[in-house]
Amino acid sequence: MEGKENYEREEIFSKSVRAGRRTYFFDVRSTRAEDYYMTITESKKFSHDDGTAHYKKHKIYLYKEDFEEFAASFKEVADFIFDKKGREVISSEPSSEERNKQEGDNDSTEQSSENFSDVKFEDI
Repeated sequence: MEGKENYEREEIFSKSVRAGRRTYFFDVRSTRAEDYYMTITESKKFSHDDGTAHYKKHKIYLYKEDFEEFAASFKEVADFIFDKKGREVISSEPSSEERNKQEGDNDSTEQSSENFSDVKFEDI
Protein backbone atom coordinates (compact mmCIF):
# COMPACT_ATOMS: atom_id res chain seq x y z
CA MET A 1 0.00 0.00 0.00
CA GLU A 2 1.35 3.41 -0.94
CA GLY A 3 2.00 6.06 1.68
CA LYS A 4 0.00 9.26 1.98
CA GLU A 5 2.82 11.26 0.40
CA ASN A 6 2.22 9.36 -2.86
CA TYR A 7 -1.55 9.84 -2.59
CA GLU A 8 -1.20 13.63 -2.97
CA ARG A 9 -0.03 13.73 -6.56
CA GLU A 10 2.34 16.25 -8.10
CA GLU A 11 1.06 19.82 -8.36
CA ILE A 12 0.92 20.95 -12.01
CA PHE A 13 -0.61 24.43 -11.74
CA SER A 14 -1.86 26.59 -8.87
CA LYS A 15 -3.89 29.75 -8.43
CA SER A 16 -4.74 31.40 -5.11
CA VAL A 17 -7.36 33.95 -4.10
CA ARG A 18 -6.97 35.91 -0.86
CA ALA A 19 -10.22 36.92 0.84
CA GLY A 20 -9.67 38.45 4.29
CA ARG A 21 -8.68 35.72 6.75
CA ARG A 22 -9.33 33.08 4.10
CA THR A 23 -7.25 31.99 1.14
CA TYR A 24 -8.64 29.74 -1.57
CA PHE A 25 -6.23 27.55 -3.52
CA PHE A 26 -7.11 26.04 -6.89
CA ASP A 27 -4.53 23.36 -7.66
CA VAL A 28 -4.19 21.08 -10.67
CA ARG A 29 -2.76 17.67 -9.87
CA SER A 30 -2.06 14.53 -11.83
CA THR A 31 -3.64 11.10 -11.32
CA ARG A 32 -1.66 7.87 -11.51
CA ALA A 33 -2.91 7.58 -15.12
CA GLU A 34 -1.46 11.07 -15.76
CA ASP A 35 -4.88 12.71 -16.17
CA TYR A 36 -5.60 15.98 -14.37
CA TYR A 37 -7.98 16.88 -11.55
CA MET A 38 -8.49 19.94 -9.38
CA THR A 39 -8.35 20.44 -5.65
CA ILE A 40 -10.02 23.47 -4.10
CA THR A 41 -8.69 24.27 -0.64
CA GLU A 42 -10.03 26.84 1.79
CA SER A 43 -7.41 27.88 4.34
CA LYS A 44 -8.62 30.06 7.22
CA LYS A 45 -6.24 31.81 9.61
CA PHE A 46 -6.88 31.73 13.36
CA SER A 47 -4.88 33.24 16.19
CA HIS A 48 -3.98 31.59 19.47
CA ASP A 49 -4.21 33.64 22.68
CA ASP A 50 -0.43 34.16 22.54
CA GLY A 51 -0.73 35.73 19.07
CA THR A 52 0.66 32.81 17.07
CA ALA A 53 -1.29 31.77 14.01
CA HIS A 54 -2.69 28.44 12.94
CA TYR A 55 -4.70 27.47 9.88
CA LYS A 56 -7.71 25.25 9.33
CA LYS A 57 -8.02 23.74 5.87
CA HIS A 58 -10.90 22.19 3.98
CA LYS A 59 -10.33 20.49 0.64
CA ILE A 60 -12.57 19.45 -2.25
CA TYR A 61 -11.40 17.10 -5.01
CA LEU A 62 -13.03 17.92 -8.32
CA TYR A 63 -12.61 15.67 -11.36
CA LYS A 64 -12.89 16.96 -14.91
CA GLU A 65 -16.00 14.90 -15.70
CA ASP A 66 -17.79 17.05 -13.08
CA PHE A 67 -16.41 20.48 -14.12
CA GLU A 68 -19.28 21.56 -16.37
CA GLU A 69 -22.05 20.66 -13.91
CA PHE A 70 -20.07 22.13 -11.01
CA ALA A 71 -19.41 25.39 -12.90
CA ALA A 72 -23.05 25.65 -14.05
CA SER A 73 -24.35 25.09 -10.50
CA PHE A 74 -21.82 27.53 -9.06
CA LYS A 75 -22.90 30.19 -11.58
CA GLU A 76 -26.60 29.52 -10.95
CA VAL A 77 -26.18 29.93 -7.18
CA ALA A 78 -23.97 33.02 -7.57
CA ASP A 79 -26.47 34.60 -9.98
CA PHE A 80 -29.32 33.87 -7.54
CA ILE A 81 -27.44 35.61 -4.71
CA PHE A 82 -26.53 38.61 -6.89
CA ASP A 83 -30.12 38.89 -8.17
CA LYS A 84 -31.61 38.73 -4.65
CA LYS A 85 -29.01 40.68 -2.67
CA GLY A 86 -26.87 42.54 -5.22
CA ARG A 87 -23.10 42.56 -5.34
CA GLU A 88 -22.54 44.94 -2.42
CA VAL A 89 -21.49 43.30 0.84
CA ILE A 90 -24.31 43.84 3.32
CA SER A 91 -22.44 42.83 6.46
CA SER A 92 -19.12 41.40 7.43
CA GLU A 93 -17.50 39.97 10.51
CA PRO A 94 -16.67 42.75 12.95
CA SER A 95 -13.01 43.64 13.30
CA SER A 96 -11.25 42.77 16.55
CA GLU A 97 -11.48 46.46 17.51
CA GLU A 98 -15.25 46.46 16.92
CA ARG A 99 -15.63 43.19 18.89
CA ASN A 100 -13.67 44.65 21.82
CA LYS A 101 -15.86 47.75 21.79
CA GLN A 102 -19.01 45.61 21.70
CA GLU A 103 -17.71 43.45 24.55
CA GLY A 104 -16.92 46.62 26.50
CA ASP A 105 -20.47 47.88 25.91
CA ASN A 106 -21.86 44.56 27.17
CA ASP A 107 -19.67 44.74 30.28
CA SER A 108 -20.91 48.24 31.12
CA THR A 109 -24.53 47.13 30.65
CA GLU A 110 -24.00 44.21 33.00
CA GLN A 111 -22.29 46.43 35.57
CA SER A 112 -25.00 49.08 35.46
CA SER A 113 -27.74 46.47 35.95
CA GLU A 114 -26.05 45.47 39.21
CA ASN A 115 -26.81 48.95 40.57
CA PHE A 116 -30.58 48.38 40.33
CA SER A 117 -32.44 47.18 43.38
CA ASP A 118 -35.13 44.53 43.19
CA VAL A 119 -38.58 46.06 42.83
CA LYS A 120 -41.61 43.91 43.47
CA PHE A 121 -45.08 44.61 42.12
CA GLU A 122 -46.32 44.87 45.71
CA ASP A 123 -43.99 47.85 46.19
CA ILE A 124 -45.67 49.89 43.43
